[in-house]
Amino acid sequence: MGKYHNMNLFRLDGKVAVVTGAKGLLGPVWIRALLDAGARVIGLDLPKARPSKAYDELFNKAGSDQYMFMPGDVLNRLSLERALERCRKTFDVPTILINNAGVDQPPSATKGYHFEDIPFEVGLHILKVNVLGAFQMIQVFGKEMVKEKTGSIINIGSLYGSVSPDPHFYDHIKTDPPFLKPPLYGPSKAALINLTKYVAVMWGKHGIRVNALSPGGVFNNQHPLFIKKFTARVPLGRMAYPNDLTGPLVFLASDASQYITGENIKVDGGFTAL
Repeated sequence: MGKYHNMNLFRLDGKVAVVTGAKGLLGPVWIRALLDAGARVIGLDLPKARPSKAYDELFNKAGSDQYMFMPGDVLNRLSLERALERCRKTFDVPTILINNAGVDQPPSATKGYHFEDIPFEVGLHILKVNVLGAFQMIQVFGKEMVKEKTGSIINIGSLYGSVSPDPHFYDHIKTDPPFLKPPLYGPSKAALINLTKYVAVMWGKHGIRVNALSPGGVFNNQHPLFIKKFTARVPLGRMAYPNDLTGPLVFLASDASQYITGENIKVDGGFTAL
């Protein structure tokens, strides 16, 4: 009762966080939010991953005592074990994990398929990274949280874990084959949300909270026709911006959500309410 209405509950001072997919579109959003809340952060990504502009800006501004990049492949357990050991020696045992690494296919992708021609390996890779990669991260880093009897795991889902993409959003793209949102992307996020519930139930007794955060469409200079069609479906009438996502992430990572676990927090402007 003593912490009721205490805004310090949102602070992460003294905490160590790990973010996968650090160099992508949302990686820098999560990293900056955690840094601003006082955490020290380890960013994991493939050694040859191309950094986004936002990541480069973040990396150049963050001090080495606050942020460190470590190479890691969510499908390679040995690389994750090595990253964990470096994290422990450099900062401390991480008690916040953001499973952000994922595979999708943006409309700008050069290679497409008709639905019936999508190679098995393409779908398998999406499932492996988006689900099994997160599963392996939870195994490796979560076991340390169990030892510490505290931790917050946040799996980054998607509105497409709850609803299907609307092909109309993409029918202005005149390609042959026509652009398709990867059919296995939504199922991978649905599976991740179910995995969230599984681990939340299993590790609740150890003081570990596990939640999913599912963003809606995030503005990234998409085609104006896509933006027009997409936002017409959003009750709040616009796409998400990074600042829309940072508050919910810090909430789930911090003690402000200390009695919340097994949930899927949708940050989609009401898209899935329709």
